Amino acid sequence: MDGPGLSEPERLILAEIERDLRADALLDRRLRTMSPGPPLARVTHGFRSHLLAAAVCVLAALTCVLLVMAASTSAPGLIWAFATTWALTLVGLLVLVCRWSKRLAGRRRERGGERDSGPA
Repeated sequence: MDGPGLSEPERLILAEIERDLRADALLDRRLRTMSPGPPLARVTHGFRSHLLAAAVCVLAALTCVLLVMAASTSAPGLIWAFATTWALTLVGLLVLVCRWSKRLAGRRRERGGERDSGPA
């Protein structure tokens, strides 16, 4: 620092501001999680966030293929493989919808709970 330090009243004011900011849980969480961490984590962060969506897409395609094969051959093994991949696809979709709804709720909370006011 080039100049003198903060005076006692300035330090008290600064401490009060910091205490008020720490009381806001949403702001505190956003500030703590702002940096994804080390460089490798920054590179893989985007990849990991879309990994489940890519897996669900692959499972959906595999489910469609297995459905056609199981319907045409009526082989019990193919029917069980279809049922398993279908269940995994539904679980993956459920997780994606839950993540999406949490993200949407967080955005609404950040905006202060604004609601669309359409025509009455």
